[in-house]
Amino acid sequence: MNDFRTAKLAVTGASGHLGRRVVELLLEGGATNVVAITRDADKLADFAKRGVEVRQASFDNPASLVTGFAGIDRLLIISTDSLAARTEQQAAAVEAAEAAGVKHIVYTSLTSPYPDPAALIPNSHFWTEVRIASGTANWSILRNNQYTDYLIPGAQTAIATGTLFHSGATGGRAYVTREDCAAAAAGALLKAEGKRIYNIGGPAALSGDDLATLYSQLSGKPITAQNVPAEGLKAGLRQAGVPPEMADALTIFDTDTAKGYLGIVTADVAELSGRPAQSVADFLTANRAALGA
Repeated sequence: MNDFRTAKLAVTGASGHLGRRVVELLLEGGATNVVAITRDADKLADFAKRGVEVRQASFDNPASLVTGFAGIDRLLIISTDSLAARTEQQAAAVEAAEAAGVKHIVYTSLTSPYPDPAALIPNSHFWTEVRIASGTANWSILRNNQYTDYLIPGAQTAIATGTLFHSGATGGRAYVTREDCAAAAAGALLKAEGKRIYNIGGPAALSGDDLATLYSQLSGKPITAQNVPAEGLKAGLRQAGVPPEMADALTIFDTDTAKGYLGIVTADVAELSGRPAQSVADFLTANRAALGA
């Protein structure tokens, strides 16, 4: 791997949780020419004071992206949060990057994406990957697994009720922390070359039973994992107040886990970040107070 600390490195969605952390890690890693791209430049005034160039652009305005990407050598495209529009938004972003002459695109994708219009998240990532791979720039695809951070609400419910409901059967999922995803993305901007897919996941793939055991150990309470039909899980999520689109997405994560799609374990986090990925047990132990244990 090369050293691109002096290249012009840009991060989209830089005011979001992941994007902001990537910018911070680039600065900590010695990058000297960082561009933070956001819809609301005021949110990044602190970075501007630290010498980061802040540019305003929107995925809903392709012309603004061409301007926003001008002069960029290496670009991180963080997937947008508009699930229904994401495929079109991100295709426009790739086109804008190519028009601006970006040499290397880093993209935050999903473990094992696939084409299925009914599965908005895997589908959007699949077609974005296809667009990037068919383009003119070199690329690093970061197939991020589900955030370990998102386990906390489910763990709270499981500890409170004594039951962890899921639809993952015996399949495992290599949960990865947002911090490790940010470190991998910064590492890819700073040193990745060529065209390569990286599987960004944790050090082990955990099943529903594994999680229930871990929650029991952390809380000192007996917790049982109960596998339920996907439609039952989806209905339960909606009854709990989860928006329908997100309830559908979370259910698909579980059914894809049952199929083995999300159980990929690699050392790619360590390769890009220089340190091993944090385990679920270590993360939840560090955040034990949030679990209500």
